Amino acid sequence: MTFDYDLFVIGGGSGGVRAARIAAAEGGARVGLAEESRMGGTCVIRGCVPKKLMVFASGFPADLDLARAYGWDVTAGAFDWPRFRTTLEGELDRLEGAYRSTLANAGVTMHDARAVLEDAHTVRLATGETFTAAHILIATGGHPFRPDIPGAELGVTSNEMFHLPALPKHALVVGGGYIASEFACILHGLGVKTTQYYRGAQILRGFDDEARGHVSTAMQERGITIRCGTDLIHLEKSPGGICAKATDGSQHEFDLVLFATGRVPNSTGIGLQTLGVQMGRRGQIVVDDYSQTAVPSIFAVGDVTDRINLTPVAIREGHAFADTVFRGIPTKADHDLVASAVFTQPEMGAIGLTEEAAREQEPIEVYATSFRPMKTAFAGRTDRVMMKLIVSQGSRRVLGCHIVAPDAGEMIQLAAIAIKMGATKEDFDRTVAVHPTMAEELVTLRKPIRRA
Repeated sequence: MTFDYDLFVIGGGSGGVRAARIAAAEGGARVGLAEESRMGGTCVIRGCVPKKLMVFASGFPADLDLARAYGWDVTAGAFDWPRFRTTLEGELDRLEGAYRSTLANAGVTMHDARAVLEDAHTVRLATGETFTAAHILIATGGHPFRPDIPGAELGVTSNEMFHLPALPKHALVVGGGYIASEFACILHGLGVKTTQYYRGAQILRGFDDEARGHVSTAMQERGITIRCGTDLIHLEKSPGGICAKATDGSQHEFDLVLFATGRVPNSTGIGLQTLGVQMGRRGQIVVDDYSQTAVPSIFAVGDVTDRINLTPVAIREGHAFADTVFRGIPTKADHDLVASAVFTQPEMGAIGLTEEAAREQEPIEVYATSFRPMKTAFAGRTDRVMMKLIVSQGSRRVLGCHIVAPDAGEMIQLAAIAIKMGATKEDFDRTVAVHPTMAEELVTLRKPIRRA
């Protein structure tokens, strides 16, 4: 059978774009790609990139306070949200253009339309066009979950946060994951009175208990109100904005309510179930180690598979798929020991096992320290850094590393290389410290604080 394309990709985010580019430019494949929104996907258009730029913007008030403590005569003016938003939107336009150029230069044919599957080798676009392909890759990502409560339409999700007409005076962030916690810090840093509700006992579930407790304490010391064990019952319009009624019986008014209560795979309505593609409980597409579904010609990568929902992981999965199918190099995406960072203030970086998970697996030693970093201690601030290593008593390998500190994301990236290579605690000990730095504490932790 002759196909229109060797590969048709549905979704123009990080994973889909990488797969399309490698298949076309290095695998010699005829590739088509359909994207119903903007090229670049969640990370570039409504996720990691604009969020990190907002993190940078929100950190300057604290930097100005530090500058005064160091002798600089500086005065902060008002934050110009419309100006920042306009610049941000211009940057997103530039990045989308770069993605389009990359695909065009690789020889990928782009279709700006929604695509659904008609059969195992055929896609139909919203334009009415149909195309056949030897292989189809689903890389549709995910979308924010909006809870089913009365008045939920009065709230916004992370998608809308980058395009607000104006900053609120008092915002409620609902959720306790990294997106919720990051936006709580962003809003607070931009001068918004911020409250965070989370139904669980502590924010940042899934991260090391000690590390997430450190982040929570720091956020509250900076002025963010965090109310754990609290969830919303309903929202309604009120003279002061939005009235939010909580499970503890309280009612408060806010100008903005942000739902950051998780994300859901974009897998419905594209014809997968009727073709026999296996779906998980959360709507994720079930794939094997090579990202192949139960239908041999259909593959899936990225957040729609709900494996590890991080942009670099989606990119690795997309690249591995292209290598396997179009370059004759069978490749499994490596999901072991993937580092991550939470861009709260302070940041948190993590790789490997938490203390809680490690002690269930084997006997461990815990090395940890908490201290006031030189930069802010000089200014009289009470900020504290936390660094923690989880070490196997048997193999002496470092099983996990957890950092709460300014630029923790930068530090964990470098620590991840050593830990991925199987470094032992003694390897860390043999490494000469770089002084004076915060990160030197990782190689000067001599005695365990506890064993488990």
